[in-house]
Amino acid sequence: MPLHLMTHASMLLGSRAALPLLRTGSLPWNPALAKAAESLRAGLAGAGPDEWTEFDKAIEAEGVARHQAVLDGIELYRRHPYRRALPPPAVLWRQGTTSVLDFRAGPEPGSGGLPVLVIPSLINRSYILDLTARRSLLRYLAAHGFAPFLVDWDAPGAEETGFDLTDYIAGRLCAALDAVVAATGGTVALVGYCMGGDLALALAQLRPDAVSALALLATPWDFHASREAHGALMRALAGPLGRVIAQVGNVPVDMLQSMFAALDPTLNGRKFAAFARLPQRRAKARDFVALEDWANDGVALAGPVAHECLFGWYGDNTPARGGWRVAGRVVSPAAIRCPTLAIIPERDRIVPPDSALPLAAAIPGCRLVTVKGGHVGMLLSSRAKTEVYGPLAKWLVRSALHNTGCATPRPRTKRLAVISSSDGRNDRGKDSKRRTLP
Repeated sequence: MPLHLMTHASMLLGSRAALPLLRTGSLPWNPALAKAAESLRAGLAGAGPDEWTEFDKAIEAEGVARHQAVLDGIELYRRHPYRRALPPPAVLWRQGTTSVLDFRAGPEPGSGGLPVLVIPSLINRSYILDLTARRSLLRYLAAHGFAPFLVDWDAPGAEETGFDLTDYIAGRLCAALDAVVAATGGTVALVGYCMGGDLALALAQLRPDAVSALALLATPWDFHASREAHGALMRALAGPLGRVIAQVGNVPVDMLQSMFAALDPTLNGRKFAAFARLPQRRAKARDFVALEDWANDGVALAGPVAHECLFGWYGDNTPARGGWRVAGRVVSPAAIRCPTLAIIPERDRIVPPDSALPLAAAIPGCRLVTVKGGHVGMLLSSRAKTEVYGPLAKWLVRSALHNTGCATPRPRTKRLAVISSSDGRNDRGKDSKRRTLP
């Protein structure tokens, strides 16, 4: 909360401090605001001292009102009675701080249908995929006849603080996959969300014998696409930030939160002001609180993993450049031979489509579905069941019916089938558009 308040207050104070620059015509404007800037300049043309004084007072009043709206929203959030109270799933397997949660609907071993192992990011808590009874990919899959399992990373312990990505993938994930195979008696479909998609990709390459299909949700690959400046920043920070990580042993939660907040500094102010306007007893308000509780329940990132991701992925773009290695092997999308699906949200600010699309294009025969939501909205919005859950479930069934396994190579297709869906019908229907990528 202090980060949200400080960011919002500094922006509002900065708005008033910029007034002298506006008066002299030397205020730099964001190109996206050019039309609004010109309208403002025209309205202030020829203004005298009295008019400028009134304008200054209006800016101050607007700033105070906006900040009060944010404060109201934060206070309402803090007082909201919602508490997450879902029945906990059984634990199938555990090693260190890593566990596999069993969401199968049936009580008997082997019940629940097609095995699906869902892999979340290492950065956030896994229950984003099981947030509430109405917003849970895992419970949706269980209710529709699958045998879903969720990797729960938890916060790094004493052992995990020294982990790199090879330790997590070739160590923990391979062992978790073996546990699911043993429990279900067959190969397993992998579903990876965000960074978890990259981990799932590497796992599918390491263990093609045990993987039947691969689904990638909002998974980044080209970390310099449209964001080369971020790469330059990470390369510049490699020395000083690297020393901090080495001294602390990890990247603390507050540092990670600050990095995400920097992607859109105005977002937190806008969302709390909007929350203050909601009827607090409505489901929409409860959904906001559930999501915000999760967002504030972060975990630290192990130091070696942080080095690989911040300075390798973001700094040097190692995945897209063929330089990311796990267990000594280059992680190569071209090596994937099982049925693969990529679902990419068009409004994702955390993983822009330009970052995710190259991965889909590099995997032989990958099926691509684009949806209208954002990075988290694709899982939790009112459209999630029709745009993501449903198409994913149907695709998993089709892939199981036609798949011969990742271990059997399939000829590489020359063109990639792409489906743009706004209504969840991912392969037919009047609102779906089919196109191809070279």
